[in-house]
Amino acid sequence: MNTLIRIAEVWVPTEDGASLELSSGWFPGASAFEAITRQMLFARGEGLPGRAWEVGHPLMMRELSGSYFKRAAAAKAIDLTCAVAWPVFQGDALLCVVVLLMGGAATSVGTVELWRNDARISPDMTLMDGYFGSGAQAAELEALTRDGWLPRGTGAPGLAWQTGQTVCIADIASSSRFLRKEAALALGIGRAMALPCSVRDTSSWVLALLSAPSKPIALRVEVWSQQPGRPDDLVRISGFCESAGELPTGAGTVHKLEALGAVGTAWRTGVAQASTQWPTPDTPEDRQALQALGAQSVLALPVLMDDAVNEVVALYF
Repeated sequence: MNTLIRIAEVWVPTEDGASLELSSGWFPGASAFEAITRQMLFARGEGLPGRAWEVGHPLMMRELSGSYFKRAAAAKAIDLTCAVAWPVFQGDALLCVVVLLMGGAATSVGTVELWRNDARISPDMTLMDGYFGSGAQAAELEALTRDGWLPRGTGAPGLAWQTGQTVCIADIASSSRFLRKEAALALGIGRAMALPCSVRDTSSWVLALLSAPSKPIALRVEVWSQQPGRPDDLVRISGFCESAGELPTGAGTVHKLEALGAVGTAWRTGVAQASTQWPTPDTPEDRQALQALGAQSVLALPVLMDDAVNEVVALYF
C-alpha cells in the first residue's frame, strides 16, 4: 500500500552549528535521490531545511520545480511534487528539521496544511499554506479551508493547538472533531492528523495531514506519552493501523524507554528518528499487523511543549 508521505528526512545541526546534515532518513525506491541527499549540507537560510531553520517555523513548498529546493531535478525524476519542513526547537535552539516529501499529488487524494495563530493579529487559527491536489472537489475543499478560521479548541488543528497534543482521526465520517466533513468525504478523504509544532517565536503552528484510506498518511500511526509517575516508561495514548484498525491504549501498552527503539530515542533527545528497527516490545499481533502491511521503517516525531518533549508520534511506512 502506498502512503501519502513518500520520503522522510531528519536534518540536524553539524558539530560547529554552521550547517545542517542528514541524521537519518527513509527513501524507499529512491536510491538516486537518497545518494544526492546524503552528500548535502544546508547552511542557515539555504534550501528548504535551511530556510525553515532561519524563519523558525514550518514551511511548505507546493511546487519543487523552479523553486529554491536544491534537489528539484532529482525530485522531478521520481514525481515528488510537494514538501513540508518542520523545525523542532527547544527554546531558541534548533534540535532538528524534519522534511516530508509527497509525490504524484495530481492524481492522489490527500492534503497537507499549515495552520497558525498569532495572538497579535487574531484570536483564531488560520491557514498559512496548504496543498490540496487537483480537480473540482479538491478546489472546493481548498476554498472552504482558505476562507475559514478555527477558534481555539475547534476542529482538529484547533484542538491540537489548545491541548498541545497530536489529534488523530481514523474515520472522519464518524468524528465530531472534523468541521469540513462533507467536502473531505466528497474528495475521498477519510483520515486526519494534526500535530502541534514547536517554533522559535510566540506564535502557534499546527501541521495537518489528511488522506484517503487507499493512500493513508502512514501504514500505522501511534502516539506515545509519559506514564504518570513513571519517568522511564511511555504509554501508547492513541493510534490506528491500516490492517488492525484502532490500536489498544492505556495500561497494557506501557513500555520502558530503552525497549521502544526510535520512539524512546526521540523522547530522550527531542530529535526525530527515521529507523528500520521497530520498537522491540511489540506484541505478536502488532508484528503480524506490520508484516501484513509490508511496513519497513518508522519515523518517530517528538512533539515539544514548554521546551520539553510531551509526546512522540510514530509513523510506520
